[in-house]
Amino acid sequence: MNGRETTTRTRLERGRGALGPALELVHTGRAPTRAVLTAELGVTRATAGAVAAELEALGLIRVDHRPASAAGSQGRPSHRLSVDDSGPVALAAQVHADGFRAALVGLGGRIVATAHGSGTASADPAQVLGEVVETGAGLLRETGRRCVGAGLAVPSAVAEPEGTALNPLHVAWPVGAPVREVFARLVRDAGIDGPAFTANDVNLAALAEHRHGAGQGARQLLCVATGHRGVGGALVLDGRLHTGSSGLALEVGHLTVNPEGRPCHCGSKGCLDVEADPYAFLTAAGRAPGPEVSLLQQARDLLRTERSEAGVRRATEELIDRLGLGLAGLVNILNPDRIILGGLHRELLDADPERLHAVVAERSLWGRSGSVPVLPCTLDHNSLVGAAELAWQPVLDDPLGALAPL
Repeated sequence: MNGRETTTRTRLERGRGALGPALELVHTGRAPTRAVLTAELGVTRATAGAVAAELEALGLIRVDHRPASAAGSQGRPSHRLSVDDSGPVALAAQVHADGFRAALVGLGGRIVATAHGSGTASADPAQVLGEVVETGAGLLRETGRRCVGAGLAVPSAVAEPEGTALNPLHVAWPVGAPVREVFARLVRDAGIDGPAFTANDVNLAALAEHRHGAGQGARQLLCVATGHRGVGGALVLDGRLHTGSSGLALEVGHLTVNPEGRPCHCGSKGCLDVEADPYAFLTAAGRAPGPEVSLLQQARDLLRTERSEAGVRRATEELIDRLGLGLAGLVNILNPDRIILGGLHRELLDADPERLHAVVAERSLWGRSGSVPVLPCTLDHNSLVGAAELAWQPVLDDPLGALAPL
């Protein structure tokens, strides 16, 4: 071994512990150049170069050694770093009330391929998840991509460490269904490489938005969203999901916002879950929900096409007030530095941001002293991207160890 090879190996050994942090910086877009990577890691330029070269050799990132100079700039531009578009993928899937979607997701949260299945979800989780895994395996065969693992987003609180779905009401699964165990077995039986993970869909949406979307840079990020039925919440603290002692934190749907309101399946009345979801919006607007498309799509279509109609306008104001009241309570308890809204709540924010901000400010202690930014989620299929983040995490933690078997 010559001197140059010895020096390169020594630099890489020094920086081996930085491979994971370096990959996460490129994955989240926070290190677009080697100069930024060097500064963020706190290593020498040579060590950062060795780390980048190793990640490139693993097929995870690309290094542009001859980037074009910006107009008017002086000096040699730093090597540009980006994820490798032809690299490995994670299999991600989301189950909801009227079907499922499967996708292959690369580093950077980029969806490579996607497919969906429609129809009312079976009461047998194994049947639904079997279709999900079969669809995902088909995408892997079609693309020929390496797979690092699989992640599943479900519309239910998921208890830890068992991985059981405790309230899958809107997909008619039995309470306590062992969804993680079933999903992992089906993934393994299908010959799909890597570990399998399962988590709540709103938690995963928040994780994806924090890494790639509207939540980037927030230290205490609160996400509240409504999908086809019900309302979910999630909290990201310093880059990590806060899931509580057993995975069940932030069940925000059971905040009471209308004490004399609709009965909730939890036994209370007027919970956010039944007062600020698509079904509540449609009924408040005097519309009978139909079976042709999802409740979320029906509510979105109504809000976008008939916003000026008196009944729709009243329903919009009513749900904004209920949502704002719930958010104000959460601000008082959590004091987040940013709130992001998904699903129909994003549409309500777009419809009248001033009204929502006013309600939150008026009903929260901290809203009066400094307004909390309330922003729409920006990622398409953010729960899918978040499910992929679960599968990518072992690679982000230890790229060499995770990819060695592949």
